[in-house]
Amino acid sequence: MRHNKKNNHLGRKAAHRDAMLSNMATSLIMHKRIFTTVPKAKELRKFVEPIITKSKEDTTSSRRIVFSILQNKFAVTELFQYISQKVADRPGGYTRIIKTGYRLGDNAAMCFIELVDYNENMLGDGGEKKAKTRRSRRKAAGAAAPAAGTGSKANEPKVKKAEAKKAEEVKAEEVKAEETVDVKDTKEVNASETPVTENSDIQDETQIAEEASAEGEGLKD
Repeated sequence: MRHNKKNNHLGRKAAHRDAMLSNMATSLIMHKRIFTTVPKAKELRKFVEPIITKSKEDTTSSRRIVFSILQNKFAVTELFQYISQKVADRPGGYTRIIKTGYRLGDNAAMCFIELVDYNENMLGDGGEKKAKTRRSRRKAAGAAAPAAGTGSKANEPKVKKAEAKKAEEVKAEEVKAEETVDVKDTKEVNASETPVTENSDIQDETQIAEEASAEGEGLKD
């Protein structure tokens, strides 16, 4: 009986199965996604995720252990230089299995297995989702009243600035009006002074003429 035997032998001996999983892990590390059957993908997930966890510690010992499993120096370099940095903040669950249907011919269940952090479409969808919150009308009204109060307080400095500007403009207009009045007064004074001098000259001439005529009359007498 096969009680408590959870491993799927995949119809292969141990050496063949280990070699197949090693090659599949190398392909997954290099290409970030591979297309295979669902049972193989599930076994590959159990095989490759401990290797990715081991790559988070970039030491000579870790590299030797991973190389003994993969037997591919290019895959080891890719894993330790790039993938380990990409999954540094993820505590496990580095792969995702997406079922694609059944294979034509033997009707085997097929799927994609991929590295989670290299699927930008799935990462973008998860980041755009927002938590929905429900608010009652009473809470919304209560929150609106303090918000209005804070808004009026926030607008007070702006109102004061506007009033100060208006006061400055009024003062400037008053100063201009006073200057114009002073200019008008000086013009009027100048205008009034010039006729006075002319009148005085005329009066002097008339007096001289009268005196000359009086002297002439006295001489005749």
